[in-house]
Amino acid sequence: MSADPAPSADPPAPSWARPTRLSEAAYHTKVAAFRARRLALDLAAGPVRLSRDDGAALVQIVGESRTPLMADVGPAERDFQLGKIQNLRLACRALDDLVIPAGEVFSFWRQVGPPLPSRGYVRGRMLQEGCMVAATGGGLCQLSNALYDVALQAGCRIIERHPHSRVVPGSAAARGRDATVAWNYVDLRFAPQDDLRLSARLERDSLVVTLAAALNGPDRRSSTPQPEAPEPTTPAWASPRSCATCDEADCHLHQREHRRPSRGERVQAFLVDEAWPEFRAHVGTAHGPGDRLGCSIGGARGGWRLAGFERTTSAPLSAARRSLAIRTAANGAGVRRADLERTEAIARRLARLLTHDVTAVTVAQSYLPFLWRDGWLGGREVSVLMTRLPMDALQARLDAAAERRPERSLSDFRAPEWLPRAEAEALAACDHVITPHAEIAALFGDRTVRTPWVSPAPQRRGPGDHGGRIVFPGPTVARKGAFAVREAAIALHLEVAPLGTALEGAGFWRGVRIAAPGDWMDADVVVQPAVVEHAPRRLLAALAAGLPVIASPACGLDPQLGLTLVPPDDGPALIEALKRVLAIAP
Repeated sequence: MSADPAPSADPPAPSWARPTRLSEAAYHTKVAAFRARRLALDLAAGPVRLSRDDGAALVQIVGESRTPLMADVGPAERDFQLGKIQNLRLACRALDDLVIPAGEVFSFWRQVGPPLPSRGYVRGRMLQEGCMVAATGGGLCQLSNALYDVALQAGCRIIERHPHSRVVPGSAAARGRDATVAWNYVDLRFAPQDDLRLSARLERDSLVVTLAAALNGPDRRSSTPQPEAPEPTTPAWASPRSCATCDEADCHLHQREHRRPSRGERVQAFLVDEAWPEFRAHVGTAHGPGDRLGCSIGGARGGWRLAGFERTTSAPLSAARRSLAIRTAANGAGVRRADLERTEAIARRLARLLTHDVTAVTVAQSYLPFLWRDGWLGGREVSVLMTRLPMDALQARLDAAAERRPERSLSDFRAPEWLPRAEAEALAACDHVITPHAEIAALFGDRTVRTPWVSPAPQRRGPGDHGGRIVFPGPTVARKGAFAVREAAIALHLEVAPLGTALEGAGFWRGVRIAAPGDWMDADVVVQPAVVEHAPRRLLAALAAGLPVIASPACGLDPQLGLTLVPPDDGPALIEALKRVLAIAP
């Protein structure tokens, strides 16, 4: 962000007068006057605030800008670079998915608002009196430059634009495609000829800004080639000085720059939810003493060790509300709806750990779509603790299963449309996926960090000679393969010990001999031909005890001794597998 006060396009005099306290006071006086004037003008007839929308019909890209986030700077400047990225993160959150109607005026500051510390903005570099100095909100010019660039590409009418008074080598100003902004009097304003959707997001290493129009609409894109040299109004003879390279250590601005120490080390945040033993082991080895931990319930009660972290936070009230809402939900759809609503509140609470100096985030999959939608993850290295299939793949699998078995439990709930889309975008952009689940791990190729399943201590199993007693871990629901188990039990006259709730109805097991769960290890085989199973804890316990297991690949187990893999919810295939395992004659 540049705060040079004069919005005139005339080039400044080629002077390198050292800033003084008097010149700084004069500067701030002029700034105050310009701000008051702009405020009065906007109150009389200023641009309206535009609304956000997914702009589903606006998909044809008509302008795109992609610029790197981090400059090649030394340790002393790194903190200001991270501050710039944080400021871009916040501003993009205000602009992403904005719809700009045809003829309406887009105003950078009307949409972004003042870059105040109370709104989360931090110090980055900005241009003042010919020097790159630190200021709250510094660095937003990278975004305004990108907006100006895509507006030109899309053929928009430029209403207000100001070039920088100094040329930063390699910047958009060096190509005449820059637009400096300073709250609120130096603005960028443009108006499109057709409805446009604005996308402004941070990827891992880049700021990406696009404008999209209706598919097959008129092509308004500018045919004017991008200039290779500075515009005449942008002085090519001067580059701004920086406190990182200036030798004038007695300058009052120079002294101010060094009051804030820089942090050059990698800072990680772990935002965790379910305390799977595999994830506890991973976080325990991956974190350092300067890292942060956010969990829904802290301490031993939540299953997470808080020792060894610089900062920790939790959301016990939101977690308690989630637990209560899940317990009191009327059905499976209500459980999943309540889970999503309360998980969003927990994610918002834990996101407070993501200060500008956090460069890497390990995040629970449950929080991922909310944090991605709200712009918390852009510009950071992101690893995801995966506990289930991606939501779009999960819902597609349940839809396919429901076509074969139109049972309510296979189709009783689908997430809001934006949620699987946001999760899919975040997963496509993330650096690593951490999971013990074999099927999930296979989806992400070399981005997968495979953690082994933690097997429980072996339990003593019963004699297991019941002439065909099978344990079904349950719950009794179609997605866990209950219908295939019932079909096999009836066909082979087997006794079933169901361990979960009978969600398909009290009469589901009619016609099947039912054994009391008791010591469930006292059985001949454990069976779970699930369509979906993400935490196969009882299957792991059975294998550790030497009890045979028949399961589908959806249970996430690798081929191993004692495990027979069968297709999900496939009665005939399960019958044949049971015949082999139990040595039942054909």
